[in-house]
Amino acid sequence: MLKKFIKNQPPARLITLGFGTVILIGSILLMLPCCVRSGVDLSYIDALYTSTSAVCVTGLLPVDCASTFTPLGQFIIAVLIQTGGLGVASIGAGFIMLIGKKFDLKSRTLVKEAMNLGSGKGIAYFVRDVFITTLIIEFIGAVFSFFVFVKDFPWYKAMGVSAFHSVSAFNNAGFDILGGDKWGKMVSLTPYQSNILLNIVTSALIILGGIGFLVIKEITAKKFKWKKFSMHTKVVLTMSAFLIVFGTLFLKLTDDMSWLQAFFQSVSTRTAGFSTYNLGTVSTAGILIMSALMFVGASPGSTGGGIKTTTLFCVFQGIKSAATNKSEKAFHYSLPKNAFRKASIIFLLALSVVFSSVVLFTILEPSIPLQDVIFEVISAIATVGLSTGITPALGVGAKILSIILMFIGRLGPLTIATLWYFSRGERVRYPEGNITIG
Repeated sequence: MLKKFIKNQPPARLITLGFGTVILIGSILLMLPCCVRSGVDLSYIDALYTSTSAVCVTGLLPVDCASTFTPLGQFIIAVLIQTGGLGVASIGAGFIMLIGKKFDLKSRTLVKEAMNLGSGKGIAYFVRDVFITTLIIEFIGAVFSFFVFVKDFPWYKAMGVSAFHSVSAFNNAGFDILGGDKWGKMVSLTPYQSNILLNIVTSALIILGGIGFLVIKEITAKKFKWKKFSMHTKVVLTMSAFLIVFGTLFLKLTDDMSWLQAFFQSVSTRTAGFSTYNLGTVSTAGILIMSALMFVGASPGSTGGGIKTTTLFCVFQGIKSAATNKSEKAFHYSLPKNAFRKASIIFLLALSVVFSSVVLFTILEPSIPLQDVIFEVISAIATVGLSTGITPALGVGAKILSIILMFIGRLGPLTIATLWYFSRGERVRYPEGNITIG
């Protein structure tokens, strides 16, 4: 009966159910006594919040991971991050390959939808490459991070911290197990704000995780030859570079950051959620810049969230085409016919969710300043994980709202909007009417 139910569900609904199931299992595991440190009273809503944040690779936390969870609990969080970053469908496909079974049409469609692939051809090879690429990059990141953390921790703990940090950074999760300051306040990577090696390694992991597996595969296959890259890869690399430079310059102008801090925050703000600067002291202009970067996010098929770099690119190209009366084109390619329409829908859906969530948030938490609310909401739906420090003090209602936002952000507003879509198409068309626009 369960098999028949699953068979009749559309891919978007199965992916949603998969993520929801993993989140619930994770929350139950994190509540086990062996996962919570002695003397710590962890409520279920905080365990659910942490599990959701991990699976949705967000990084918003109501509690400090280092002082709340045991090494086993931290390991479970790392597994949840890895599962969420790769995608439940990809993990399932990996197990299918591991036991030697072949992909059926349903499995291919699921992975295609989950990874934003153009077709279902070569799915098995693609999933294999994704796992291998992930392990290699995370291993290299952990090795370089170890040289930094071993100066502050015993070698055995430094190994665990390095592995956790590498997994968290590549999956754009923003979690850390470094511990808080002497007042118990979470400080992320601020103690390492001047450490060039850790800043560069973490930024590299975030960027690689954020550009998407398709782009990584194409770059390595075509040996970094720009002319041979597809339109998608050129758009992703160009937009990513532009946003990093844009963010670095403006954050340096608006706040008292070093160039290294401004660069790191520009990279991390897009979806990773690490911080080397006290966000509670960021200026209003800085908050606006960071909110815009969070809203855009990473690229399709990546471990990051946001509306995606390609969506913003298509919106700009559509507006440019309408203003100049020229076709939508870039890099000697014409944009697909429905690209602007789909990008506009995603953009407007995301804006609508942000606006309605900010209204609800201000009702639930009227004492929190509006700019902090906007920052928190965008951080949740873009699966970033940055906060001005209000997350631990949120009430149950606001935490539930954040959980829903993180879930929507990981799956995408368009996926959520199509969950209840049953129709296979309309057979009847009405004549076109007239409507004045603008």
